Amino acid sequence: MLEKGEEQQNEYIGVSKYVSEYSKIKGFDSSTIEQRMMYLMTEVGELAKEVLSVSFHPDEESKENLGYEMYDVVWNIFDLANKLNIDLEHAFRSKMEINEKRSWK
Repeated sequence: MLEKGEEQQNEYIGVSKYVSEYSKIKGFDSSTIEQRMMYLMTEVGELAKEVLSVSFHPDEESKENLGYEMYDVVWNIFDLANKLNIDLEHAFRSKMEINEKRSWK
């Protein structure tokens, strides 16, 4: 049986690998890191638009669309990380340790 940390590692690898493979299948792998960053910014703008929409009309359809836009943002972050050979799980865990010692006032 897998330990919780191992399960999380497998989930991360699964998402990272899915994004990498899907990117290749759809031809997104030919985009530069600058282009991927611009796609990410476009998706963040779309997410902001959906957040504004939900603030006025908090129905289930709007919330579902909000989730889709969040997916697009996260997908683009994973794709950018893959292009830059960045292990997001390692970066996340390292940053968590830094934040544990940090204070915000």
